[in-house]
Amino acid sequence: MDKVKLKAFLEGMYYVYARRELVNPDPLYFLYSYSDVRDREITGLIASSLAYGRVAQIMKSVDKVLSCLGDRPREFLLKNKDFEVVPSSFKHRFTTAYDMNNLLANVTGVLKEYGSIEAFAGECLKSSGGDLFSGMDKFSDRLSQNKKDGSFSLVSAPRDGSACKRLFLYLKWMVRDIDVDPGGWEIMDKRDLLIPLDVHMHRISSLLHLSNRKSHDLLAASSVSHAFRSISPSDPTRFDFPLSRFGIRHIHLSFLLGDAYYITSASSTQ
Repeated sequence: MDKVKLKAFLEGMYYVYARRELVNPDPLYFLYSYSDVRDREITGLIASSLAYGRVAQIMKSVDKVLSCLGDRPREFLLKNKDFEVVPSSFKHRFTTAYDMNNLLANVTGVLKEYGSIEAFAGECLKSSGGDLFSGMDKFSDRLSQNKKDGSFSLVSAPRDGSACKRLFLYLKWMVRDIDVDPGGWEIMDKRDLLIPLDVHMHRISSLLHLSNRKSHDLLAASSVSHAFRSISPSDPTRFDFPLSRFGIRHIHLSFLLGDAYYITSASSTQ
C-alpha cells in the first residue's frame, strides 16, 4: 500500500475523529473528571483494567467502582481501612469484587511506598534498564499480588505473550497528552508507546497491511506499532483513537485507498 496515501487517509481520520466530544461512550471519558494526575492515574488504571467486553457494560462497571472512591480516589485509598471497597455484588464478566478489591489494595500499597503509580512505574522501567516489556512485567507483578490462582488478571504482563491491550491503553492515556488523551505522566516518551491492540484494531491493521500476524498477540501489537511509527515516528499511537471509533460508535466505513477495503463495525471493545 502506498504510504503517502495511507498517511493522508489516517490524518483525515484523525482530523475528523480525534475530538473529546466523540469520546463518550469510552472508558477514557471518566479520566476527564480528575484534574489531579494522582487521582487520574488511579481512575485510568481502573477504567483500563475493565476495558473488555461490551462498551455499555464497561461504562457501567467503571462507574460502579469509581462511585465507591468518591471525588478524591487517592485520598480515599490512603485513608481507607476496609478491604471491601467494592461491594461483593460487583461483577464485570470475568472480574469479581475480590479481583477489583485486590487491585485497589495493591494500588494502595504502591501509593504508600512510592507516592504515586507513576513513580512506581518509573522505578519498574528504571530497574529494567528502560526495557518496556520487562518494566511492565514488574508493574503487573506488584499490582497482581495475592491474586487467586486462575482468576482473571486485571493488569496483564507482556511475558505472557498477549497483546496487553488494556495495559498499553492505560499507558497511552497517561503518557500521551494530546487531543483526547489527558496525559500527566513524564516517565516515558509517547514515541515509545505501543498500540492497544484488540480484535477490532487487529482486523483494521490487517486490512491496511500493517501486520501479517494471524493472532492479536504481543508480536502483532509490536509489529503494528512499528508500522504506525514509520508513519508517525514521534507519536505512533496517534491514530489509535480515530480508528477505534468504527467499533465503539458502530460506524461502517467504506473507503478507497489504492484498492477497495471495507471495515465492518464491532459492537464491543476487546
